[in-house]
Amino acid sequence: MSTPLASQLDRSYIARQLEALLSIPSPSGFCMEIINYMVSESTKLGYLLETTPKGNGMVTIPGVNADHTIGITAHLDTLGAMVRSIKPNGMLRFTPIGGYAMHTVEGEYCLIHTRDGRKYEGTVLSTKASVHVYSDARDWKREEANMEIRIDELVKSKEGAEGLGISVGDFISWEPRTRMLPSGFVKSRHLDDKASVAALLGLMEWLKREGRTPLHTLKLIFSTYEEVGHGSSYIPADITEMIAVDMGALGDDLSATEQDVSICAKDSTGPYDYQMTSRLIELAGREKLAYAVDIYPHYGSDASAALRGGSNIRAALIGPGVHASHGMERTHLDAIVNTAALLLAYVME
Repeated sequence: MSTPLASQLDRSYIARQLEALLSIPSPSGFCMEIINYMVSESTKLGYLLETTPKGNGMVTIPGVNADHTIGITAHLDTLGAMVRSIKPNGMLRFTPIGGYAMHTVEGEYCLIHTRDGRKYEGTVLSTKASVHVYSDARDWKREEANMEIRIDELVKSKEGAEGLGISVGDFISWEPRTRMLPSGFVKSRHLDDKASVAALLGLMEWLKREGRTPLHTLKLIFSTYEEVGHGSSYIPADITEMIAVDMGALGDDLSATEQDVSICAKDSTGPYDYQMTSRLIELAGREKLAYAVDIYPHYGSDASAALRGGSNIRAALIGPGVHASHGMERTHLDAIVNTAALLLAYVME
């Protein structure tokens, strides 16, 4: 009897990679450092990661059959913000990068990244931050116009902030607050989608360690604009089927848990390919993986972006179950390993 793929994956390696990825700021459009990390890690594994003009990363792994290419995409970019304006009192007004509710970042620590490479700490606050001062502080609506960033420097004016090199258009990244717990739980911002990237690195590590070749050529795409809707809107023409690997949404009437690989049958852009989804369900059962099939009504993926971009492909979507998506997220290492195992089962046959 063959050993289940999930038990062959290096959980320790996947966990280390996840922790490293989470430590690197990478809001959409500001992914240079994390791409450099992926180049370095891919090289260690013996793979070449090339970058596209847009800034995405891509690793090509030749298959036994070179006449068919499968694309697998996960995104490196995260939620974040950008300086919209500097207020007369030196506070920063910001504009969101990606879709999140303002109350999920209130009180969060952040980094302001200047164009000349400097970094300054700050805190996201309501413009009525104290209940001891403002009678309506509790009811003050948490929306963009009512939020600001307090810079942790001796700044009391617009000129003072500008003197630090801070200007409109500077990127802002959120403190991830990563915790890798003995129980196997991982709680952190940006598990969407760095948990999936860690799963792909686990897949790459297994292929190299075992000296195995996938049945068909693989192109692993690490996108850098998914959170703003066009991460993998362009993909190489030789890709005929694509699996988007992104976090599985949890809650309401969804059935997945934080230990499952979630298989999405339909999201806001419509149903995914019937044959691919059915095959993924079959393989998850065969490999005895914890999994669930769900519908994501408020969700779009990089596979959706590729289809909207005109790619003539079949597409599917899977990923580790993540609780409180676009908020204070949590998953379990089991879900990441199960995701990597399901991908391996798919590409090796």
